[in-house]
Amino acid sequence: MKIFRFLTPLLLTIVAVFCFAPAAWAFCGFYVAKADTKLYNKASQVVIARNGDRTVLTMANDYQGEVKDFAIVVPVPTVLQKDQVRVALPSIIERLDAFSAPRLVEYFDPDPCAPLLLFNRAIPQAAVNLNIGAAQVQRSDRDLGVTVEASFNVDEYDIVILSAKESGGLETWLTQNGYKIPQGAKQLLQPYIRSSMKFFVAKVNLDKFEESGYQLLRPLQISYQSPKFILPIRLGMVNAKTEQDLIVYILSPQGEAQITNYRTVKIPSNVNLPVFIKNEFGEFYKSLFQTAYTKEGKRVGFLEYAWDMGSCDPCAADPLTQEELKEAGVFWLNDNSLSKQTKPTPIRKFAPPPLNTNVFISRLHVRYTRDTFPEDLTFLSTANRELFQGRYVLQYPFEGELKCEAGKEYKRSLPKRFEQEAQTLARLTNGNIQDIRNKMKLSVGNLTYSWLENVQSWFGLD
Repeated sequence: MKIFRFLTPLLLTIVAVFCFAPAAWAFCGFYVAKADTKLYNKASQVVIARNGDRTVLTMANDYQGEVKDFAIVVPVPTVLQKDQVRVALPSIIERLDAFSAPRLVEYFDPDPCAPLLLFNRAIPQAAVNLNIGAAQVQRSDRDLGVTVEASFNVDEYDIVILSAKESGGLETWLTQNGYKIPQGAKQLLQPYIRSSMKFFVAKVNLDKFEESGYQLLRPLQISYQSPKFILPIRLGMVNAKTEQDLIVYILSPQGEAQITNYRTVKIPSNVNLPVFIKNEFGEFYKSLFQTAYTKEGKRVGFLEYAWDMGSCDPCAADPLTQEELKEAGVFWLNDNSLSKQTKPTPIRKFAPPPLNTNVFISRLHVRYTRDTFPEDLTFLSTANRELFQGRYVLQYPFEGELKCEAGKEYKRSLPKRFEQEAQTLARLTNGNIQDIRNKMKLSVGNLTYSWLENVQSWFGLD
């Protein structure tokens, strides 16, 4: 029994040190909510698994409309064959989104009067949707300079791979074969033709779609080899009337992925916020992103998450299993790379994660228009395995009685902390500071202050 009494405060002390230490992995806190892609009305999602020159690209379909009117056109560096194209499970992109989404966490202040405890405050679309008519894909007209390099079916999709000599001919060919090309497509197609790119064109085979039993279109996944690590986004702007959001999940055996032809910056993170944000986290994050996007001049990609797939802290969702990673296109896994378990291993809250697995995920968020992003995205996988996440902290004051001197000092320190939280929220969202102060209206246990009393206490005027 004596040993237990000695170990208990010691373990609590160790936990406090782990959770508040400056080490890259030591985030901790209790996960509350996440800011996933459901926040955005028009958010395209793309998964890129890349190692060496080989790329596996998975494109989520956010198409809304009649299935018969759907088609997708994607520039690709080489002619793809049937064995390089497959249909992926929609759930895999949902899993990556949930795992990497910006998150809200909670801390609860310990009793500052409690003996033996270490009191330490918490530290604080890559492709274009084109309407398609009833006409079936046919062989190209030589006069148009268009060649059908390959034609095949993959599950519910009919696919052709095209090459072209000039954009006008390609535009005419697509129109003659039932593809209703948006105005302005010709101008955007020309740079890809000059670069000798091919065109991956897919539409829905209605009979096979009905046979599949799926209600929504499933993601298409393509595999190819190329020294170019790029993501074509310009065609996705043909139909765009407003800003569009693009979430790119890059899986690599190396480390953090960055955009090389535009700036890559980390989303503002690891800050303490007023506790009322718990019920408004989605709206808060949308405001934060828009404010940061405007402040950075709009020509920038934001890193929202960079983490080794062997762990998470705090966990917005469990790390992906080996089978899920393979479904996401990770082709370099071997028997020793990850656990063979089909179910994820529970993550211990207050222990260092098992780092240096051979899958590292980077979540990049780009908000773009035709003017702000005139070039396709070019990426680079780096050796940087520093952990980062969009993480936002709610720190709740202690609610019990505070009769000791340390407790009184703690109580006097709270108004300044509350004001700092209000100022932080105003800065991150470009919000009105007085509206935020009025909204806080803190009444926690026996800690009840008006704003004037807060300020008076802060400056020692009580």
